[in-house]
Amino acid sequence: MIKRMLAALAASAVMMSAVPVVYAEDMTFTVGFDAEFPPYGYKDDSGEYVGFDLDLAEEVCKRRGWELVKQPIDWNSKDLELETGAIDCIWNGFTIDGREDEYTWSVPYVDNSQVVVVKDSSGISSPADLAGKVVCVQADSSALEALTGDDATDENKALCASFAELSQVGDYNSAFLNLDSGAVDAVCLDVGVANYEVKSRKGYTVLPDPISSEKYGVGFLKGNTELRDKVQESLFEMLDDGTFMEIADKWELSSSVCLEKNAAVAASDTDDELPSDDDGPTADDLIYICRELLEGLVSSVGIFFLTLLFALPLGLLVAFGRMSQNVVLRNIVRLYISIFRGTPLMLQLLVVFFGPYYVFGISTSTSYRFMAVIIGFTLNYAAYFAEIYRSGIQSVNKGQYEAAQILGYTPQQRFIRIVFPQMVKNIIPSITNEVITLVKDTSLAFAISYAEMFTIAKQVAAAETTILPLFVAGLFYYIGNAVVAAVMAYIEKKMSYFR
Repeated sequence: MIKRMLAALAASAVMMSAVPVVYAEDMTFTVGFDAEFPPYGYKDDSGEYVGFDLDLAEEVCKRRGWELVKQPIDWNSKDLELETGAIDCIWNGFTIDGREDEYTWSVPYVDNSQVVVVKDSSGISSPADLAGKVVCVQADSSALEALTGDDATDENKALCASFAELSQVGDYNSAFLNLDSGAVDAVCLDVGVANYEVKSRKGYTVLPDPISSEKYGVGFLKGNTELRDKVQESLFEMLDDGTFMEIADKWELSSSVCLEKNAAVAASDTDDELPSDDDGPTADDLIYICRELLEGLVSSVGIFFLTLLFALPLGLLVAFGRMSQNVVLRNIVRLYISIFRGTPLMLQLLVVFFGPYYVFGISTSTSYRFMAVIIGFTLNYAAYFAEIYRSGIQSVNKGQYEAAQILGYTPQQRFIRIVFPQMVKNIIPSITNEVITLVKDTSLAFAISYAEMFTIAKQVAAAETTILPLFVAGLFYYIGNAVVAAVMAYIEKKMSYFR
């Protein structure tokens, strides 16, 4: 495993200081959480962040005189948030099992298990029925670890091997959208979240046999036992006076809580030392990162070239429609351009992928995922290219049209031989900007769970707890854009004879 460079730097700074860290009773306590993880943390109908864990944190802050800051985070970046000091802890149904040595933990306070949710009509009644099915998990989650991690049981590894595909998504809302539309057959997730979702949605079943069992704790930066002890002390006070169980009853989790005072000694004894300094990434580490990212690079390059292949000619057709003398056609094309330039590309990808199910009742499939990416990107970029084409055509002097007409050129010959070459020369800088943007926009394919390079970079960064894969991905993007810029500059130079 790649060493956590940022954590080591932070740890070294602390060890160099002879003065211990002291937490004031009026300090700000920043809790990092996944805002799409009910009932532990989520945004309610009034727009407020609520949940079991957030209520516990709020009560701790009330007793300590701290100011609570609820900080939603990208779950894949939770370690970077913690190591850089952007948050004080990760408190959001955070599984201890398999991560015992990576954080300073509070004592466990919830017994949890990973379960499988399926549609009532799926015909799936046990995990054994998942053979040949597509199963969805959240990236860098306990469910993923239970099925593929180093500590996964042989039974779970064999179960995972029997799946047709193990799909990863960024959040559980995306997981259930995939399950709704038929893109996946099952979702594996925490039992508390599963029960909440099944209660909130109709037509779903939690399979009776859990995949694994684990415990939740509050995760602090390795070595930060002082802050952990203060939080833990308040939790024990809440347990003694009944407040802890009141909050658990409020969120219907009383049967899952396991907070005990006698677990404090074991937790305290294992976290006394800060992580030792390390020598940074090795050549093997860089080779591993590059090898992983190259797999995603193939997907990103495929999105890039196929989008250009379809969007460039489609944009020209749209431009003709935009300039048509037919009022109906012109307004329809204008609306198309307005919609695709005025809404986020990520939203358009979601509509293209999930729309067939929610609008027409047509179930989507995993094989449709890449096709949806290309359709969404093509429609979006064609709208931008159309306006660029239109500006290029209108920039050609009217005298060129009149001269061509006098020489007896047909309208088609006039466009192909006179207007088009000059238009291309005029629009190359604008097209270059859009093509460079496309290189970076390929990362948005993860909106519908299609793994391209940047998605894999985030997954590797989360698994190895280092920001290095993101820098390597950034370097790949920069090199790709440098190549694009050079090619477009060459084309522009070759066409300079038009001036």
